[in-house]
Amino acid sequence: MAAVDIDMQTELEPQIIIDADMEREAEGFKDQGNAFYVKKDYSEAFNYYTKAIDACPKNASYYGNRAATLMMLCRFREALVDSQRAVRLDDCFMKGHLREGKCHLSLGNAMAASRCFQKVLELEPSNSQAQQEHKNATAVLEYERMAELDFEKRDFRKVVYSMDKALGLASTCHRFKILKAECLALLGRYLEAQSVASDILRMDSTNGDALYVRGLCLYYEDCIDKAVQFFVQALRMAPDHEKSRLACRNAKALKAKKEEGNKVFKNSNFEAAYRLYSEALAIDPNNIKTNAKLYCNRGTVGAKLNKPDQAIEDCTSAIKLDDTYIKAYLRRAQCYMDIEQYEEAVRDYEKVYQTEKTKEHKHLLKTAQLELKKSKRKDYYKVLGVGKNATEDEIKKAYRKRALMHHPDRHSAATPEVQKEEEKKFKEMGEAFTVLSDPKKKTRYDCGHDLEEDSNNMGDFNANNIFKTFFGGPAGGFSFESNHNQAPGNVFFQFG
Repeated sequence: MAAVDIDMQTELEPQIIIDADMEREAEGFKDQGNAFYVKKDYSEAFNYYTKAIDACPKNASYYGNRAATLMMLCRFREALVDSQRAVRLDDCFMKGHLREGKCHLSLGNAMAASRCFQKVLELEPSNSQAQQEHKNATAVLEYERMAELDFEKRDFRKVVYSMDKALGLASTCHRFKILKAECLALLGRYLEAQSVASDILRMDSTNGDALYVRGLCLYYEDCIDKAVQFFVQALRMAPDHEKSRLACRNAKALKAKKEEGNKVFKNSNFEAAYRLYSEALAIDPNNIKTNAKLYCNRGTVGAKLNKPDQAIEDCTSAIKLDDTYIKAYLRRAQCYMDIEQYEEAVRDYEKVYQTEKTKEHKHLLKTAQLELKKSKRKDYYKVLGVGKNATEDEIKKAYRKRALMHHPDRHSAATPEVQKEEEKKFKEMGEAFTVLSDPKKKTRYDCGHDLEEDSNNMGDFNANNIFKTFFGGPAGGFSFESNHNQAPGNVFFQFG
């Protein structure tokens, strides 16, 4: 047995010597790694800690140091692996547990992080860093809970707020970033959403969630063909990605309905176009930009069907979804013009011209402003009850009919109030006929000039003289005699 012991001793001595040399070499590598770490040269520090681990792979502190370096390089998944190796080698290695917890927290696994910090507190209850990190993990869990509830309520702004708070403590969590990006897309903040998703795809081009968000942004920006490509790619990476599947189906259905509606509209089948646009609008209420176009298209159909109020309502819906949608403002303004609501038309054309100062838009605005100005004058065409394209004979016939109807003498037995109203109307008949029967005055009136403010104003005409001149004397079937029992200026209307 003794010989055996000697042999064994003889055989073990070289191994002991080798192990001691390796440990010294490993410690040298560790010291060099520490020096580079202090200089913040984390790449070189990583290299030397790796050499130390290769020389002595059972030393927990080497893995802990390399984990710290990887964390500084924002390589948290690799740092997590090293931290876990460190605590497997030494379950009482507090720095190892702390680093594992911080890696879990940064990656968004707050529950696992909490367990790690709790372990440190079991080893050292007064550890202030572990106490603070445990509070951080608890806060992240609460932000997650709030975000989940707010997402169900479709309060996407609150979800973004919660995710920003969570990411302040879990900076590299892709899950939080994706949820934030999806909510940004649902809020119409497409550039921000795309930026977040693109950052993730640069690090992980196969991330199905990020591909879905990129597609969602394109889908909501009415780039449906490109959106479908991203949804298909997301499904290729993650075949069970239900959101991508649903979005892809909606995108294809929306495109098909819209194109079918456009086709029948071009064929002047307006009733069918209205139905198809309505069906398209029911597919996805969240697609703001496409739905704005669909509402505007349906508004155009409403105008074609001579339903201006319906058309205005649809254009208003389009503008509520997209307040920069010039085509919807133009369509609504034209409808307002058609129903003579000129103030509303001017308001819409002003909005358009402020956005796009083109000659065409300036002309439309000036036309609406002119019609508004004209609408605030007396409408002599309405006074006589004729259209704006009435002929000279039609104007004369209309005057004859209405002047006879409202002549004060016809209402001499009425109450003073009625007499006053009829006298006013009779005078308006004379004004209207004076202007519309005179080609020059009619032209100026039609061009929007206010003749009452003109140098040739209307203040010097006499309605009775116009009536007498128009009908003639007794030869025309009527006679006018002074009635001394009546107030001066009144004329007795006698039927022949």
